[in-house]
Amino acid sequence: MRLDKFLKVSRLIKRRTVANEACDAGRVMVNEKPAKASVNVKKGDIIEIQFGTKSVRVEVLDVQETVKKDAAAELYRYL
Repeated sequence: MRLDKFLKVSRLIKRRTVANEACDAGRVMVNEKPAKASVNVKKGDIIEIQFGTKSVRVEVLDVQETVKKDAAAELYRYL
């Protein structure tokens, strides 16, 4: 699954366009490498997102096309 879509489905970032812009600005890293929005995300990947001065690191536990709001947090684990 594309990185921008995973960020939206997992609700780490609310909109796919915002996720796309964050990737283009270099604020999203996958496995410690700057990632474009089109990078494929799979189980076990480490995603790091820069939100201003705050940084969020998560590990991908599952990849699904659609998920309900309550189950979105089960797609990743905070590190």
